[in-house]
Amino acid sequence: MARLRRKRHACWPADHHVVDVIRLPSRRILVSMAPKPPSKAPAKTKDKKAAKAAKQERRAASKQRRAQMIEAFRVQRREDKALLPLMIGAFLGITATGFGLGFLFDQLWFSLPIGITFGLLAAIMIFGRRVQRNVFAKVDGQPGAAAWALDNLRGRWKVTPAVAGTTQLDAVHRVLGRPGVVLVAEGAAHRLKPLLAQEKKRVSRLIGNIPIYDVTVGNGQGQVPLAKLPRHLAKLPRNISTAQIDGLEGKLAVLAIRSAAMPKGPLPQGAKLRNMQRAVRRR
Repeated sequence: MARLRRKRHACWPADHHVVDVIRLPSRRILVSMAPKPPSKAPAKTKDKKAAKAAKQERRAASKQRRAQMIEAFRVQRREDKALLPLMIGAFLGITATGFGLGFLFDQLWFSLPIGITFGLLAAIMIFGRRVQRNVFAKVDGQPGAAAWALDNLRGRWKVTPAVAGTTQLDAVHRVLGRPGVVLVAEGAAHRLKPLLAQEKKRVSRLIGNIPIYDVTVGNGQGQVPLAKLPRHLAKLPRNISTAQIDGLEGKLAVLAIRSAAMPKGPLPQGAKLRNMQRAVRRR
């Protein structure tokens, strides 16, 4: 009996070890069958790629702007001999003023950097103004010059070019902004009067009491020169809010739909304009 007991005790660790070996694989199977949490690596790589692409786009846009400014400076310098002396003079004059004030009040460390900064800003402003004046002088008098000037307006302006016109390239452009509705006309003055009156009548039917301004671009009496057109529009009083501008745009879009629905070319033989208008309304 003692021998049997010793035998059993001797065999027990082996049996216990066998049981452990049998159980371990089942645990491994259950762990492998358990759902794994989604890995965040793909999302991170996508974000990194998007950020890298956006950074490359910003670099390309800034490089393009620098190239355009350098080219504009070269062209302006060839045509405007006074550009470089004026820019250098403004920079040196303002910097010297800052240096003098700093030397007088013993604050050179403060006034000199400010003088250099304002000198650079003055030189850039002179460059921008003279380039703008040169461009306006080149396009002045050409058909579509007012539409080009309106497209380059700064601020929240909604421009619809050539809402009315003639075969002689006279045109009326519609501008929506804080002042209300502004009709800008370019061309011969005697042909623009009926065009402006007709367009003002069409617009007033839709917008109610919102103010309508008319501006004729030109160098004659009562006209606004092309170079002063952006400044003239900026000086108009603010009569409506920015939210009303979107509503106005939706209302005036009806005019564009109606004009697009009208058939082009001569009327058919025996047809009347009144009958054609009725057919367009039914559509």
